[in-house]
Amino acid sequence: MKEIILILGGTREASELADRLVRDHPDARVITSLAGRTREPDPVAGEVRIGGFGGVVGLAAYIRAEGVTRLIDATHPFARQISANANAASRLTGAPLESLTRPPWKRQPGDEWIEVATLEEACDAIPAGARVLLALGSQHIAPFGSRTDVHFTVRMVDPPNAPLPLPDHDLLIGKPGAASSEEAAMLERHAITHIVCRNSGGPGAYAKIEAARALGLPVIVIGR
Repeated sequence: MKEIILILGGTREASELADRLVRDHPDARVITSLAGRTREPDPVAGEVRIGGFGGVVGLAAYIRAEGVTRLIDATHPFARQISANANAASRLTGAPLESLTRPPWKRQPGDEWIEVATLEEACDAIPAGARVLLALGSQHIAPFGSRTDVHFTVRMVDPPNAPLPLPDHDLLIGKPGAASSEEAAMLERHAITHIVCRNSGGPGAYAKIEAARALGLPVIVIGR
């Protein structure tokens, strides 16, 4: 029977996995599902579908309709809802589920981390008068709108669809720099005193952590 693999993707690891599966299993059908938050996602090997499934029921229906024989959750570590849906849909359909989760970053010597559990705790941890790089998606910005005593620099891959609910901010459009020197130059250019980010893990966004270490900047890290 032809193997039909559904990857719940959107991460670098998911793209690399799709590349390997397409290369090593030429007879298999490899489908990567993207949520659609990024307007121009990087190319992915195999087939690509974009958009939500409609919860557990919709995902289970898709698995049955496409005859999926292998389900792989390679989503972002903070994408809790789709991971929960994948577990439930796997139980409903019998499609075996594999999880590919990148490990979190570990504090290194020289890191000045303020570790918190929620966006709200991160907001409360920012001192008055700080200039903060807010390295979060647009859906996570709202809790910081109450901090009228802070200047935010917000970095996003795509321009937001609506004005950000922040009273004082700059907007940077683009992906994080690949090198810590590039990130350090950006932090100095915007006179950043603090960074707020989630502990996403992986190499893709780690340069800002290295840059903060080099510059001695505190990083407010939201844990998983």
